[in-house]
Amino acid sequence: MKHQNSQSTGVEDNDDCSGSSEDSEGDDDDVLALPVEPATQASKKPRASVSAEAFGNWNKKEEFKAPFFEKSAEQLDILKQRLSQAFMFNALNPDELQIVLGAMQKVEKKPEEMVIKQGDDGDVLYVIESGTLSCFKNQEDGSELPLKEYQPGEAFGELALLYNAPRAASIRAKTEAQLWSLDRRTFNHVVKDSAQHKREKYEEFLKNVSILENMDSYERSKLSDAIQEQWYVEGEYVITEGQEGDVFYLIMSGKAFASKTLEPGKPAVKVYDYKEGDYFGERALLKNEPRAANVVAASQLQVVKLERKSFKRLLGPIDQILMRNMDNYQKFLK
Repeated sequence: MKHQNSQSTGVEDNDDCSGSSEDSEGDDDDVLALPVEPATQASKKPRASVSAEAFGNWNKKEEFKAPFFEKSAEQLDILKQRLSQAFMFNALNPDELQIVLGAMQKVEKKPEEMVIKQGDDGDVLYVIESGTLSCFKNQEDGSELPLKEYQPGEAFGELALLYNAPRAASIRAKTEAQLWSLDRRTFNHVVKDSAQHKREKYEEFLKNVSILENMDSYERSKLSDAIQEQWYVEGEYVITEGQEGDVFYLIMSGKAFASKTLEPGKPAVKVYDYKEGDYFGERALLKNEPRAANVVAASQLQVVKLERKSFKRLLGPIDQILMRNMDNYQKFLK
């Protein structure tokens, strides 16, 4: 992913009131995606010769040690729950999550107290534990233009960190608010890098999923930002027959099997085996009906999952994507 110059109009369009939770009303604001830098005349000039050794020395990543702030077990549990609601942290593996949890610092704000001021340099992002905050822009006539209200579980302030740009809007506590702040260096070294690696890994995986093979690179990129990774141990149920279904699954590694109750009062019978690259759960999404079978991990199982609302928000109605390959997967719907 390429970084865009902080003076470009792309930064101005992405203010600190984008929102980063799955419940945000914005279409793409909660997707950690850097804009593509436009081609310039300068980019067409012949490249100057650069020593690979010199470039390597210049491009080395600085050594980094995240700060650590002690927290109680109860605080850690609350913070984990809040981070799970904020999209940008979904890419973190368990080790990265522990680093971020340790680096976050408690911040308390009183009603009407400013959290972020438009025009200031941005050096932290915030995750809301409790309280309500108002986001607004200052107008030339001195008035305030309301933009959004933030609720517990949402995150804000990351765009100024991503683009190294001034705060594009102000945020003020509407009630007593408890927040968790994360510094720029930890965000850049852990969260942003993890999101980039996640996208690259998932894009490569999605290319090999038969039902999605007709997606273009842009759609795969957006899908990579939306899917969430989950692990299951052997014998664990991923989905259960009869439950409501609003999640679509893709197998990254491991094996699973589907079982179904064929006769009332008798145990479910195995009816299908799944392997890496296979998918399941689409029938409930297409038909808007309960799960038709169980899916159980047959080994340690790594899946990525996509909720109906995320798929529809990012890529349009799910059936439009799936129907492209209707002839290929019609047999799975029988």
